[in-house]
Amino acid sequence: MRFSLIALILLTLVTGGYAREKKLSKADLPPAVQATVDEQSHGATVTGFTSERKKGNKTYEASMMVNGHTKDVIIDESGKVVEVEEEVSFSDLPREVQDGLKAEAGAKEIKKVESLTKDGKLVAYEAVVQKMARHYEIQVGPDGSKLKHEE
Repeated sequence: MRFSLIALILLTLVTGGYAREKKLSKADLPPAVQATVDEQSHGATVTGFTSERKKGNKTYEASMMVNGHTKDVIIDESGKVVEVEEEVSFSDLPREVQDGLKAEAGAKEIKKVESLTKDGKLVAYEAVVQKMARHYEIQVGPDGSKLKHEE
């Protein structure tokens, strides 16, 4: 009995800090979020919606395809765009960003790159890298420099 209680407490502590995404339909979104999705998805194909709660704040994510690349828009409950993650071609990145990503990737293969924009400002580039069957995410600043903290 005592072991079960300790295990339950540890499980709660370990999983309590992690956000869990919940799949939604557009009808499940608050009206302000729906209006922002309509504005942000003009000319795009929306592929899905999720919600997530982190540190007590609920956000909604609209995933879409725009001109053959992915774009995820994260929106707060009031309808404000909090973050945009948009796929970019590695070859279209500035040379210093390419070099920074290559340095961070090391021997890993760069698979996909996204620009990260918060509050309308480019804050980082994020790449999915692969070594053998394992995938990792790496980030560099807008100038290709190593970040002090993950965005």
